[in-house]
Amino acid sequence: MKKYSKYLLTALCIVALALSAGSFMKVNAADPTVTVAGQPVDLTYAAEKALPSVVHIKYVQNSKVKTVEVQDPFSDFFSDPFGFFGNPGQGGTRKQQVQTPKKTATGSGVIISNDGFIVTNNHVVEGADELTVTLNDNREFSARIIGTDKNTDLALIKIDGKSLPAITIANSDNIKVGEWVLAVGNPLGLNNTVTAGIVSAKARSLGANGVESFIQTDAAINAGNSGGALVNTRGELVGINAMLFSQTGTNIGYGFAIPTTIMNKVVADLKEYGTVQRALLGIMGGDVHNYIDKQKEEGKEVDLGTNEGVYIEKVEDDGAGADAGLEKGDVITAVDGKKVTKMAELQEIMANKRPGDKITVTYLHNKKSQTKTVTLKNAQGNTKIVKNADMDVLGADFRPITESQKKNLEINYGLEVIKVNGGKMKEAGIQKGFIIRQVNDEAMKTVEDLQDVVKEASTSKEPVLIIKGIYPTGKKGYFAVPLND
Repeated sequence: MKKYSKYLLTALCIVALALSAGSFMKVNAADPTVTVAGQPVDLTYAAEKALPSVVHIKYVQNSKVKTVEVQDPFSDFFSDPFGFFGNPGQGGTRKQQVQTPKKTATGSGVIISNDGFIVTNNHVVEGADELTVTLNDNREFSARIIGTDKNTDLALIKIDGKSLPAITIANSDNIKVGEWVLAVGNPLGLNNTVTAGIVSAKARSLGANGVESFIQTDAAINAGNSGGALVNTRGELVGINAMLFSQTGTNIGYGFAIPTTIMNKVVADLKEYGTVQRALLGIMGGDVHNYIDKQKEEGKEVDLGTNEGVYIEKVEDDGAGADAGLEKGDVITAVDGKKVTKMAELQEIMANKRPGDKITVTYLHNKKSQTKTVTLKNAQGNTKIVKNADMDVLGADFRPITESQKKNLEINYGLEVIKVNGGKMKEAGIQKGFIIRQVNDEAMKTVEDLQDVVKEASTSKEPVLIIKGIYPTGKKGYFAVPLND
């Protein structure tokens, strides 16, 4: 469960829950796609359409042995009982191996293709050693993770199946505030549950994820619903349920779903590239009305020429925005001719772009409207497609150090370079026998630790590994290993 705070709703906590919601409805009419104003809504058509596509996900993280530092209140006393070299009784730390408990959790997911691709939340599957998917008809499958994206809290997993009941995906841009929706999922251990409500707001920003433009709904969402479906009255997917506002961890009125406009792009990128291609405008800022309110609180009057849009607080050097001439104090009012009233709307537009794409940005500079064409860049400042690097790029083999090495070098962990074939390690001058202790300030205890850091660094703004280690002689060594050519 994840918890967040909201600026305008200080009494509430945002709790990221394992959600699975499906909200479907149909009017009392022969055609379920037609809504008649003032007529009661029949949700059975939407529920029947969506329920088979929503799955239960069981998460298992196996018990592991970890080495941790624990306080030892007597270590300093016995080595220096009278405090000649410090304060007596302050205590020290010592290494101790502990067995972590096995963890299990549940969430929901949505089948998006009949060959077994399933969308869920990143927080539903992150860190899992085992994933078990149970279909609406109680068939069980083991699942593997295809890719995840923390910035949007989305994940793509896969089961081996054929002719599975894939949901129909709608364009979330077409839903309207006040429109009926259903949430489908497995809340509180109650599988195959449907709740109904309306779209309460669109493009809602909560400060929970790096990229967000949530659909807000009053359809009941509870623990276990994360990753489930938000559907329209035709049973079509319009969002992936992700979190709710709550003081208690249970539903008190509002839930939030990731729109399909963002989901579709994330899924396509994870399938094709293994990581999300994130196009950046190279600015920092926020909603104009928030900026104006803040200035008023400080006793300042401000006239930007508008009360809507995205106020630019900072323009990054060498970014796409700087290249196009955007400046601090400008206000973005439209992108590609589509009106932008707040940051969440801009984020939703940008989430559908890739590095190298061109957009037209309309903005106010000194209250005068201008339009520029902007070529978007990636986090590394160019227009290339970014892919996760794997261990092969290092051109070396590694293994955790032995107990004998730990004793001789008086260290508790490290990865020994046992072979250098070429690649980035050789280019940096790292040789066989060198023991890697830290990479980008992360401790290297297993080969998996190194894999994780390489993957993360390869898509970051600065794709470089800062390696700290020790030679067999005890001499320390430091290396910078660029991952890009």
